[in-house]
Amino acid sequence: MRSSPIEAAIARILDANFNRAREAIRVMEDYARFVLDDARLSEQAKELRHALAAAIEEHHLAGAIRARDIVGDVGCEVETEREYDRSNAADVAVAAGKRLSEALRVLEEYGKTVNAAFARAVEQLRYRGYEIERRLAVRMRAAECFGHVRLYVLITEELCNGDWLNVAEAAIDGGADCLQLREKLLPDGELLERARRFVALCRRREVVSIINDRPDLAVLADADGVHVGQEELPASDARRIIGPDRIVGLSTHTIEQAQAAADQSPDYLAVGPMFATTTKPQDHIAGPQTLARVRRMTSLPLVAIGGIEAENVAAVVEAGGRCVCVCNAVIAQADVAGAARRIRERLTG
Repeated sequence: MRSSPIEAAIARILDANFNRAREAIRVMEDYARFVLDDARLSEQAKELRHALAAAIEEHHLAGAIRARDIVGDVGCEVETEREYDRSNAADVAVAAGKRLSEALRVLEEYGKTVNAAFARAVEQLRYRGYEIERRLAVRMRAAECFGHVRLYVLITEELCNGDWLNVAEAAIDGGADCLQLREKLLPDGELLERARRFVALCRRREVVSIINDRPDLAVLADADGVHVGQEELPASDARRIIGPDRIVGLSTHTIEQAQAAADQSPDYLAVGPMFATTTKPQDHIAGPQTLARVRRMTSLPLVAIGGIEAENVAAVVEAGGRCVCVCNAVIAQADVAGAARRIRERLTG
């Protein structure tokens, strides 16, 4: 029995959006795989692509392809000026994410007219697509705002060899491209005043400014971001305070913590301690081997931290570390800039 014109039109709509959704997922999957080098995100996209194909088969809608009419499709020749405007690979992936959500919505809505169970299945796939799109956006932003950082220095006044602000500037002279203000004991008013001076220095010298543990003060001081630990405010809650345009860093010490961190959407993970340290002693030493394992798990920027100095930074680099965070090894030294320079040279050399 021949289908009516309306039934044929709906079949064509379903077929076009099956293709549109499948192609969009593949574009996102390849970005995660080849650009971000993120095995888990690539796997999630692949699973979504196969789940869409399975939903089509399960609900007997694969036959919609028979209604395809390329010659008679009035939309084949319709183009917009921005359709071919993609300045980089990230733009391609972002556009694919938007195309995926549109295609899945169309499948869901028109699917209701032929198979309600299929429409419900597509609704769940749409939510999965939103999450993959969100995770792609997090990875892209992390690479953009923090991916260039190599030498990250903690500034704590009691450990500084001299005035803390002079020490911070000397660290920048030696090659630090990110500084964190870490003062646990100062009253809020004094800490805010110091944070504003700290941020002004970092902005003038064009390095990243991070405030430890206080997203509220990071916002008030207009810092680039905040860093939180496992015992402090969750990174996801810190994000709600500082907003989408600032950096959130999260400390991790174990593989399990690094795995759980993905759901909190930080912009970078600190992994450590690499070696025993007197700055923040811990019973557990994660070591470079943990860094190497976490590196294989995520494409987020990683910051190796804990006990790192010029003499052992090579072990961190060998484990895949591209960014190290140091404290005493720089700020407590007689020649702060020289100490920073030696670590930077061994890190990048």
